[in-house]
Formats: sequence, C-alpha cells, structure tokens
Amino acid sequence: MTTRLPLLLAALIAAPALAQDKVTFATNWKAQAAHGGFYQSVADGTYKRYGLDVTIQPGGPQVNNRPLLPAGRIDFLMTGNLLHNFDNVKNGVPTVVVAAMFQKDPQALIAHPGQGYEKFEALKNAPVALIAKDGQFSWWQWLKVTHGFRDEALKPYNYNLGPFLANKKAIQQGYSVAEPIYVENQGRFKPVVHLLADHGFSTYSTVIETRADTVKNKPDLVQRFVDASILGWVNYLYGNRAAANALMIKDNPEMTVAELEASVALMKQQGIVDSGESLTNGIGAMNEARIKDFHEQMVKAGLYKPGEVDLAKVATFQFVNRKVGVDLKAKLGGK
Repeated sequence: MTTRLPLLLAALIAAPALAQDKVTFATNWKAQAAHGGFYQSVADGTYKRYGLDVTIQPGGPQVNNRPLLPAGRIDFLMTGNLLHNFDNVKNGVPTVVVAAMFQKDPQALIAHPGQGYEKFEALKNAPVALIAKDGQFSWWQWLKVTHGFRDEALKPYNYNLGPFLANKKAIQQGYSVAEPIYVENQGRFKPVVHLLADHGFSTYSTVIETRADTVKNKPDLVQRFVDASILGWVNYLYGNRAAANALMIKDNPEMTVAELEASVALMKQQGIVDSGESLTNGIGAMNEARIKDFHEQMVKAGLYKPGEVDLAKVATFQFVNRKVGVDLKAKLGGK
C-alpha cells in the first residue's frame, strides 16, 4: 500500500481537469451593450466557473442565426421579443424561452424636441412616421389598434437617420438604448424618447431560447447557462465591465467605449434590464400572466388568431425567478 500511494497521488495530480460543456450562444445583432451581460460572463470567467465553455456567435445585417437553433447548430439563441417565439410555436418549431434578460423591450419612438411630441399621445398625429418593414407588420399594428396611429403617416425607415434629422415633424422608430445616442452625436440634440413598453407593449425582450429537447434532456446545462448569464448581467450593469466592453469592441470594431457606456446609462435609467419582477425575483424573471397579456394584445392587433399559439409551449419558468444575483447586486451597490 505504501508504494502505491505516491503513484496514486501522482496520477491524480497529472489527471486533466474535467472537460467543460461547450456551448454556442448566438445573438441577433452585432456586439453592443444590449449583449453586455453575456460578454461579461465570458470575460470574467463566470461561464467557466459554471462548467461552460461558451462561444458567442454575433448576428448582424447579413446574418440570420435563428434557423441555426432548431437545426442543432447552436445551443442557445438571443431573440428580440416574444413575437418570434409565438411564431415558432405557431409554426411547430420546437424551441422554448428559458429566460428574459430584459424586462422592457427597448423598442421606442423618437421625435424632435419642441415639436409637441413630449406626450406619447401626440405621436399619432405626426405627419411622417419612419418605420421599417418588420415594425410595420408587427408593433405598428398594435399601435394602430391600441393608440390610434395611422398608416397614412408611414414612410420606410432604412436605418439611416438622415430623413429624420432633416424633418423636425417626423417621428421614427429606434432602439431606446442606441438611436438616441446616434441622434445626439449626429444631430447635436437630445431626442424625445417614448418606450413602447411604458405604454402597454408588455413583451419581454432579449429572451434566451433553446430547443425543447435540450430542456428535457439537459436541464442542468440550461440552468447553469441561465444562472451564469444572469450573474453576467448583474456584473455588467453594476460591476467592472471594462473587459466585457473590450471583447465587444473586438467583435464589433464599429463600437466605442463611450457608446457602450452611454447605452448602459440608458438601460439603467429606463429600467430595461432590471425593473419590475427582476427586482425581487432576479434578472431574467418571467411570469405566465404577462406572456398571456402580451399574446392577447397581439391577437387584438390582428397578428394572431385566437388559439393559434399554444402558450404552454412558448416558455418554461423552471430556470428563472430563483433570485439569482439579487444578493450580488446588493453587494455591488446596485439599486
């Protein structure tokens, strides 16, 4: 026994560390502050501490990562809002939402100051509304039914601020944590910003999707990815995010530290990530009643027929509402 013990110890010391689970997580656009929590967990080693080797695969204007999830080529997908998930269920695509990192969808309407648009109700009277095609066929329909907006005002938005900057009476769509920064940089004024979420557009946003079979067969993997992502968002918002910002700039050289920091400030100010349910249940929180409410609004807006979407298949709540990160936020001084 005495001769074997040193050999056994030497074997244990020489043994390699347990392999981490390789995970590919795809986003829906180029790296930006709205992805910051995920990059944070790569940068500060949180994913690794949870036994995950995570590769972030950015999206972009010429990149559509959505089909890769049901095809099994990626493990998790960041989706904009619940409309995509309703569509998946309607079309029989076996994916499911496992967390919602944003309590508010950052979709907004922006306007020039001093033109009578300080109140949301006035926006429906704008003579020009610059809205992209996907918006026209989704949340614009909700604006028409719920708030009285008119198709006559519609003009195509091609992600170029020029037409908006040139017409003080125009309104346009914008991501509330991005376009206002671009307007201020290019137009030298602070735009009026109205979040649709503050006026009844109750969808969750920046949701994490995975395949239904992954939830069934690898729940521990899903839980670790969700928990580590939540901690990433807490650390990104309230801790030192320099390393995460550097990783995002590496993936998206068009981005700057100043723009990332300005976007984080807006996320905090508007309660995009951390507000409502997340304050008590932790970032990523979801509840069934809110998903049902949003679906009912979309049915009224004509986007879906009653009974067309089985809401039981849209999301699972087993991985969230566990207060993950709440204590950490308190330690970091987050409010």
